[in-house]
This record gives sequence, C-alpha cells and structure tokens, in this order.
Amino acid sequence: MYDNKTESRRTINILKRMNIYQEVLLSVLYRLLPIQNYLEPVYFYIYSVFGLQTVYVIALYLTSWILSGTWLSGVLAAVWYILNRIDTTRVEFTIPLRENWSLPFFALQIAAVTYFLRTPINSLQQRLTLALVLMSTLFFSLTWQFNQFILLIQALTLFMLDCLDMVPTAKVSWLYIVQVVCLLLVWILQFFNSMILGSLVLSFILAALIVKHLQKNVKTGGFLVRIGKLLAHVALVLCLTLLVNNFVKKILQLESDEHIFKFIKAKFGFGATRDFDAKLYLCEEAFGVLPFDTFERLSDTLLFCAHIFILLALIIIAAVSVLQILSGYAIPQNSDGKEEESAFMLRPEVAYNFLHNFLFGILAISTMRMKYLWTSHVCVLASFGICSTELWRLVLKMIRLYTPQKVQVLRFAVPVLLLLYLSYKFWPRLIEELSDLREFYDPDTVELMNWIKSKTPKDAVFAGSMQLLAGVKLCTGRTITNHPHYEDKNLRERTKQVYQIYAKQPPEKVYGTLRSFGTNYVILEDSICYERRHSRGCRLRDLLDTENGHIMDGPGENAPGLKPSSYNRFCDEIKANVSSFSIYFTRVFQNKTFHVYKLKKHRNKMTQN
Repeated sequence: MYDNKTESRRTINILKRMNIYQEVLLSVLYRLLPIQNYLEPVYFYIYSVFGLQTVYVIALYLTSWILSGTWLSGVLAAVWYILNRIDTTRVEFTIPLRENWSLPFFALQIAAVTYFLRTPINSLQQRLTLALVLMSTLFFSLTWQFNQFILLIQALTLFMLDCLDMVPTAKVSWLYIVQVVCLLLVWILQFFNSMILGSLVLSFILAALIVKHLQKNVKTGGFLVRIGKLLAHVALVLCLTLLVNNFVKKILQLESDEHIFKFIKAKFGFGATRDFDAKLYLCEEAFGVLPFDTFERLSDTLLFCAHIFILLALIIIAAVSVLQILSGYAIPQNSDGKEEESAFMLRPEVAYNFLHNFLFGILAISTMRMKYLWTSHVCVLASFGICSTELWRLVLKMIRLYTPQKVQVLRFAVPVLLLLYLSYKFWPRLIEELSDLREFYDPDTVELMNWIKSKTPKDAVFAGSMQLLAGVKLCTGRTITNHPHYEDKNLRERTKQVYQIYAKQPPEKVYGTLRSFGTNYVILEDSICYERRHSRGCRLRDLLDTENGHIMDGPGENAPGLKPSSYNRFCDEIKANVSSFSIYFTRVFQNKTFHVYKLKKHRNKMTQN
C-alpha cells in the first residue's frame, strides 16, 4: 500500500493516489484461482478487461430494451456499438486505461437508472434497482479519477428534469443520495482523498437539496410565474454550489484538480493562459474539438443519421412537453386512468436518456477525449428511436397514415432491415479484421527497455517524459521521477522541473534539479527535442519556453514579455559532449530514438549552484 518505488524520494499511499483497486482485486483472484499453471498474469489481466466489455455491451442492450420495450432494439444497439468500436471504445489498443474499467459500470448504472425512472414499478423493484445503481456507481467511481465530473453532468441532468417536473422529485432525491453515498465510500476507500470532498458534484448536490428544501413552491403558478421561479431556483443552486465548493477547498487547502479548471477556463475562452499544465492539455489533439471524420465514420453505419433523426424528434417532443408542463396542461386520460395514446409527453426514462445524451454530446463535441462517454449512448438512443412506438406514431400522424398496425409493423420491420443491411455490408470486413493478426513493433523502445533491465541497477532512478517513464516502470520495475497520473500538485510541479531537460537551461541547473529527485539516469527523446507533430506554440519545448519567459524557436509571433534565453536548448547541446556538460553527464546508451545519460556523482558544490 505504501510505495517508495514509484516516485523517487517519496513514499505514497498507492491506493489513495491512484485508482488501482481493480488491479488489487485481480491479483487476489489470480492467486486464488487454479489458473497459474496455464495462464500468465498479463493474459489474465487482458481477458478480464475484455470480459468487462461484455458487461458494457449487455448494459447497452438492456438500456435500449427498457426504453423501447423490445429486445430487437437491444440487438441493434449492440451491433452498432461493435461496428463503430473505433469511436465507441479504446479497449482494442489501450487496454489498461481507467475508462475501460469504469465505463462498463457507468453503462450498467445508466440501465439501472433508466429502469428506476420507469412508472410504475413496485417498492421491491425500486429497492433492488437502487441497490444496483449504488453498486454500479460505486465501482464506476472507484475505478476512474474523473468520476466526479461525469457524475456532475448526470446530477445536472437529473436537476434539470426535476425543475421541469419531467421526472418524479422523490426518485431524483434518491439518486442524489446514492451519488453522495458512493462518493463518500470512495473517499473512505481511498484513505480520505481530499479531492473527492472538494468535488463540484458533492457541492452541487448539497446545494440542490438545500434550496429544494427551502424553496418548495417552485412548481406552482402560471407560465410566467413558474419561469421566474425556475430561473431564481437555478441561480440560487449554482451560487450556493460555488460558495460551498470554494469554502470546502479553502478549508482542505485542495489544489489537486486546479489544473483541470484552468484548462476549462482557457478552452472556453475565459482568458488566455500561459500556464504550463493548462496548455499541456489544450495542445493535445485528444482535448480539442471532435473531428468531422468521426461523424463520417458513424454515418457509414447509418448510426449518426438515425441518431440525428431521433434527436430532432425528441427535441420537438421535449419542447412541447415542457410547454405543457409549465402551462399546467392536464394530460388526457382514458377510462382506465392511463394517459391517452395521443398525449404529447416524454416518459421519465426517455426524458432522462434524451437529456443525458444531449449534454454528453456537447461534452464530446467540445472535447474529443470524452467522445467515448457519448458515442456508446448514441447507439442506445438511436436503436430505441428506431424501435419506439411513440416516435413511429408521431411520424405516421404527421403524414396522416397512422394506424396502430402500421406502427407495430414499422417498429419491427425497420430494425430487421437495418440489421440485414449492416450484416451484408460489414460482415466480410469483420471476418477480415479478425483474421488480421498483428503484434507490437517498436524496436527502439524494446531495445531501451532491455538495456535498462540488463545494464542498470534495480534501484536506479530514471527521469524523462511522463509517458515513457510509465513504460519504464511497467517493463523494468525501476523507480521513476514522474508519471502520467497528473492529479497531484506536487507531481505536476516535479514534472515541470524534470521537463527542463527540453528547455533552454544551463547544464548545472538541470543537473541540480535532477539530483534533487535522486535521479541516476535521464532519458532524452528526439521526438520531443525536435518535435514536429504539433504546431509552433504547442510543442513541449514551446510550452516550457513560454513558462520560463523565453522566446520560442522558429519564425512567428511570441507572447509579450518574452525574452531571448542566454542558453541553448539542453536536449540538443548535451549531444555535443562539450566539457560544460560532460562534467555532469555521461552518455551510456543511444539508438535512433533515445539517448540515455548517467548523472555523475559527488557534485555537491555544483548542485548548490
């Protein structure tokens, strides 16, 4: 639990800092199950992650079935998810990602929430469904450090639907409580990680419950009166959320997630920033706008086309539903006390999934990294619409061809035809892909890792880029100075200091910095030192120059206040092996991609300089 082999000269509580309970559980299972003689640990891990994706697909299947009332819809959702797997999951090419563990549980939670919001369900069904929501939310939150931001969007969805009286208030309160309980359990399991208590979602839920208790007549009055009350209610909740969150963060002196809010402020135009951490995110393609070719790929399977059609129909129905609710319109009922077939209202579970999809769609379009939260749900919403009685009824009534029999024919015939078309078009491609066996090929990296394992002491400490050092730790077990788990202010500061190896700094300063972290070897990468992947201003060396107040390399404009550096770039100059560098560093390994230098010892005087 207490680890002094990951971050040099620092002992960390690994369960507190990182979301690795799943790996702990797998290691226990591997030792308990009688499989050690014929299944290596790495394959047990891979099969476990892939097996969890089965839970993911089943959860999507169930959600679509619950919404539409037919298993055919679930089949269509699952097929679309598989055919669009380039855009719905990253499990094929980045297996250990935290999201590959958490998103299956989030999909299961959405299925449970969808069932919970249905009316009517009896008290036993409610309790069992709430228990499933609790367990899936807990596992989701425990396996991904970004859980608080996802749950915040879900809480906002429930809050908006509650304000508009589209879902039962009591059920929304229960779901709020489940979220709070799960986050507090994660807080305990992660040894009182203060980042969780300072999360926006906890502050928001607390504010929403307090304001709801104090302002009880929000849903009464005429149309304009209700609009005014709703606006005041929303403003009160948002203001109280910010007050509570700022108060908690000041009390806890919480700074773990400040880089995320700096990134959000800069991304949405709330002021330019020179902050290194924020620009590190802003310059990554994954945190940019969703590329247009994503929609082209989704349209190739007809998924996006169906989704747009369903979304537009649901927007119209939702708009009419909201106007009816705010106007106090009484829904017509038949002699059995049920809503009439012609009632223009969204069912609570449909309203939730529609708004959930809409908000996560905005998130995905603004930040490509988050598209996997949206695209899988696109499969659910599109398949539901194709098999939906309500939507086909609406379409047929608009063209004056409505009969109950035609609705039933269309809701089953259209998905069957779609499945036949998708099978005809994509089945040969799937078979070809399954027969195309590939293997990892990166000889320079393999050579580096083999050299580290065979030629360096087991207690050696390595410095370098976050991504490379994560591989060094995984493949060789050596201690490293920094790594990609960025939700810690001290680690972010350390990373920025280590990255001075790619800045314009004197050798004695870089040497002193690296020695202060106990570094024995530093790995330099040509792909970073001479980077061309990013444009000027977004290369790592440009971010460092700006942070250090230096003018960037190459032609082009510079931010005001930057000055030329007195030194050349460290990663370039060290290769010349001049005396000013050779007294501190000795090259011990080199290939086409990497250069490894060993730090010389007994330079206390120069370290102080």
